[in-house]
Amino acid sequence: MAPPNDPTNSVLNVIGSTSVEKCFDLSDGKFCVKGFALLSDVPINVTFSSFLSVCKSSDAPLPLLQRVQSQCHRGGFLGFTKDTPSDRIMNSLGRFTDRNFLSIFRFKTWWSTQWVGKSGSDLQMETQWVVLDVPEIKSYVIIIPIIEGGFRSALQPGENGHVMICAESGSSRVTSSCFESIAYVHVSDNPFNLMKEAFSAVRVHLNTFKLLEEKNLPSLVNKFGWCTWDAFYLTVEPAGVWQGVKEFTDGGVAPRFVIIDDGWQSINRDDEDPNEDCKNLVLGGEQMTARLHRLDEGEKFRKYRGGSFLSSDAPPFNPQKPKILINKAIELEHTVRDLNKAIKSGATDISGFELKICKLKQELDETFGKEESTKLSIGECGSCSCKADNSGLNAFTKDLRTKFKGLDDIWVWHALCGAWGGIRPGTTHLNTKVVPCNVSPGLRGTMPDLAVDEIVKAGLGLVHPNQAGDFYDSMHSHLAKSGITGVKVDVIHIAMGRVGDDFWFQDPNGDPMGVYWLQGVHMIHCAYNSLWMGQIIQPDWDMFQSDHCCAKFHAGSRAICGGPVYLSDSLGGHDFDLIKKLVYPDGTIPKCQSFALPTRDCLFVNPLFDSKSLLKIWNFNKYGGVIGAFNCQGAGWDPTEKRILGHTECYKPVSGVVHVTDIEWDQYKEAAPMAEAEEFLVYLNQAEKLLLTTCKSKPIEITIQPSSFELFNFVPIQKLGHVAKFAPVGLTNMFNSVGTIQELEYVVSGAEIGVKIKVKGGGNFLAYSSVSPKKFYLNGAEAVFEWLADGRLILNVPWIEEAGGVSDVVFLY
Repeated sequence: MAPPNDPTNSVLNVIGSTSVEKCFDLSDGKFCVKGFALLSDVPINVTFSSFLSVCKSSDAPLPLLQRVQSQCHRGGFLGFTKDTPSDRIMNSLGRFTDRNFLSIFRFKTWWSTQWVGKSGSDLQMETQWVVLDVPEIKSYVIIIPIIEGGFRSALQPGENGHVMICAESGSSRVTSSCFESIAYVHVSDNPFNLMKEAFSAVRVHLNTFKLLEEKNLPSLVNKFGWCTWDAFYLTVEPAGVWQGVKEFTDGGVAPRFVIIDDGWQSINRDDEDPNEDCKNLVLGGEQMTARLHRLDEGEKFRKYRGGSFLSSDAPPFNPQKPKILINKAIELEHTVRDLNKAIKSGATDISGFELKICKLKQELDETFGKEESTKLSIGECGSCSCKADNSGLNAFTKDLRTKFKGLDDIWVWHALCGAWGGIRPGTTHLNTKVVPCNVSPGLRGTMPDLAVDEIVKAGLGLVHPNQAGDFYDSMHSHLAKSGITGVKVDVIHIAMGRVGDDFWFQDPNGDPMGVYWLQGVHMIHCAYNSLWMGQIIQPDWDMFQSDHCCAKFHAGSRAICGGPVYLSDSLGGHDFDLIKKLVYPDGTIPKCQSFALPTRDCLFVNPLFDSKSLLKIWNFNKYGGVIGAFNCQGAGWDPTEKRILGHTECYKPVSGVVHVTDIEWDQYKEAAPMAEAEEFLVYLNQAEKLLLTTCKSKPIEITIQPSSFELFNFVPIQKLGHVAKFAPVGLTNMFNSVGTIQELEYVVSGAEIGVKIKVKGGGNFLAYSSVSPKKFYLNGAEAVFEWLADGRLILNVPWIEEAGGVSDVVFLY
């Protein structure tokens, strides 16, 4: 970054004036791109400004500024003016019909997802961006509503194909009537370049965020981990966390990171003792109105005594207890829901519901009582005086690392405001007050959400703005001293972030198609949000449960998503055979080089309920490309109901095609040379098939069953002189087979013709060889292999702990 007093800190000084083709034009009620009308009936109060006329300065690094300079003629800003200032203003940007679009819209307060259509009227409320297909010039145009001054904006549907933009400040005291740059537009002949270029320009213009390329990623992005959420919900406590890590380690896949999710903090409600934690919380949602009353760990973790689980006489723990509590709490929740329905329907006798509720509450309290007695026995020292570093969260993390040597990171969850309800006034050193919350009209058009309703009802306990730094420093400094190495924060993204709604292993409101119907929806969230969020953060496809009926479906996507792999398994609920297809014994993963994105032919289709489209995502490994084809059909957003609905008629086999050119080789500079290969080996991971193809070959035809997938590994075939053709697949017992190959060297020197490979992992190694090698060496010793007439070269490699699981494989011809 240039120093503040350096003249290169000015965008105008860096960019200067350029004489280039003018891409956009607004005149006579038409907004045109390269001479073709994109929007018609544009109101006379709408303006278009070039990038340079609006963007004045930025702290962006010089190479980024120079890149934006070279592309700035492809973009600009839309604005509009009104006669009367207001805190919320709607205006049409013009209309379009019969033009394919891809968009992302907020379907919940917290989450966004994909939507496609052909008209401005097909857009959804709270659309965050829309990409228009412009085949007339073989290009794509993106419109991104952005922030201007104190206003944020979103696109909305209008009548007769109109695209509406809504600008709102959220305060009646902040008004405006004039916007110069409330939306950014950009054009490119490549949809993936379009996202890069557009968000680079917006970053330079707004100067309020940084791109992924400017950030350092946490090390856990390359590792396997476990999150406690679905295992415990709010009942999480030290004994359960310990048991969970032990189960994975004993199963042969030691986690390298653990995330202690919601339930570890010191929270209570406004009507409770301000100095005591809430008691007997189980399910997510029960804590939405609770607030932090201290900035360290809750009583469950404060009472932990160092060494409690390291000794031979460690206290017993019943791994079934969390499930008992959760199931009992779910039964109670359903009974309360049934009671409310009965009251609404006019029922006069509700005594049966009331009796059952009392009974369930008593049973819950009794179960917690047994749990509490166990915790007290391991957490209190009687008459002895424990030192601070030998008790609480600090002692617990030390013991975890002492027992489980490979555990690198221990993170905890917290909400942006501390807890969901913020901080309780008068309980900490911070100046805090409860602030009322209101949902904007735009967000009221999204999916109803009980969590939002509860927060709105109770308000948020917020610290004074000038103490925000003090608040985070106080909480995070304690966590750092306690051995916590990171935080997972809901409602904020920095260097890595979730790109989809929660992994719902079942719908809490009922499953119309069993537990299958929401799984494809989750995958669509992640794939399409990565298009834009991947410009800013490392996409995280979220945890899942390895023993879920769709676990393999999820595992296939996580294997090639390019992000971390982590589970939220319940205690005792593990499919280790499946996990070992994703994770090495040392807790690392064969991760792709980039993050997965939808293929071009998936951009303007509906892979959820059009009964014909597959979701195809592509990514790169060091020595090949990969495409995952997933049948996600069966559910999707309903604009009228404002929720996800099942589409049983779409839950059926779907056919499609896959081609080597579906991989965008030029999007990753290290992968670009692979696109020049004359021929490719294709390995179908699930079908265990080998195929040969070229860029000019016909597409590979496939049919995929509901909630199923196939992974296609594409590896350039290398000619070894006049002797052989060769391409490695890697370990076929791993989903991301080619990702197991660490190094690959082809040697053609005089009489020596061979292949040298370093492969990580243990199991079945596969390669293609047009002829049988003369010799094979494994870790320096000559060994046996199997070669089949179809070119399959098969051998087994061991996991060698001392070598970090890496084996040297050498073939000589």
